[in-house]
Amino acid sequence: MSESDQPEPDAPADSEEATANAQLFGVWDIVEMEYADPSTQRYINVTPIAHTMGRHASKQFKKSEISVVERLVNRLMQSEDNTGQKQKAMKIVKEAFELVHERTEENPIQVLVTAVENAAPREETVRLKYGGISVPQAVDVAPQRRVDQALKFIADGTASGSYKSTTSAAEALAQQLVGASNYDVQTYAISQKEERERVAEAAR
Repeated sequence: MSESDQPEPDAPADSEEATANAQLFGVWDIVEMEYADPSTQRYINVTPIAHTMGRHASKQFKKSEISVVERLVNRLMQSEDNTGQKQKAMKIVKEAFELVHERTEENPIQVLVTAVENAAPREETVRLKYGGISVPQAVDVAPQRRVDQALKFIADGTASGSYKSTTSAAEALAQQLVGASNYDVQTYAISQKEERERVAEAAR
């Protein structure tokens, strides 16, 4: 058979279409996410990749381009038990997503997005010095920092909920995600947000 008679190889699939059809952990769809807060939408990125091998680490301000799920995994690693153990942290998130789906029958990625939006503080305080006096002053929080703080609150709530407790880390994370998505003020992440905003309101 001559080269002209040989069948042409299939054209590679469009990368964007392939990404859209991919699933996080091989289970959860990432399409049609709903965002209630337009100010933080561009900083809550959802992709089917939960481990980018640190490709963003050398680039300033590139963290918002990686998946919010990986950013949550990285936050969970910032604890004494999970330091440097990304596979362990990913397993915690994967198990927590399964628990969230069992309890809510919703896509756990959508629950995470809603939880981050709800737990993101809109105001906080800074210290301004006038002469020798330090005065608290309320300031608006930048959208990127709002997402950072929300992920921190969720991770801290997971750590405190599972530390020296029979509650597993996956169970504690699932409780934080479901509670924050429902804006339950008893949830650590929401209580921290409310406290930040209460202090800022008093400092106006």
